[in-house]
Amino acid sequence: EVQLVESGGGLVQSGGSLRLSCAASGFTFDDAAIGWFRQAPGKASEGISCMKISDNSTWFADSVKGRFTMSSDIAKKLVYLQMNNMAPDDTAVCSCKAGGGMRGPDTSCQTASYAAWGQGTQVAVSS
Repeated sequence: EVQLVESGGGLVQSGGSLRLSCAASGFTFDDAAIGWFRQAPGKASEGISCMKISDNSTWFADSVKGRFTMSSDIAKKLVYLQMNNMAPDDTAVCSCKAGGGMRGPDTSCQTASYAAWGQGTQVAVSS
């Protein structure tokens, strides 16, 4: 069974930091891309970052570029999203999603098919 479990959410003040974790199981981790998505109430889901696990290539949305970074621990099947200099607009439920078939050199995490997803972790940033 493919399973993704997010953790690390919480409440921080503007300018603070959080690190989210995505624990993966049930699929070939290094064949995958992992994407982070967020959704605020009443708003559409927004892809904010992703990583191709096999080569550590990453992409970040303009809204978080320069503030957020991603890293992975292949042995532990974990992906991290480090969120720095957070702002109230970052308040959302954040979820990680996985797409397979990403070992090829011409693949990128931006174009992955994210079929498997976790339940999310709440991130709240106060003014």
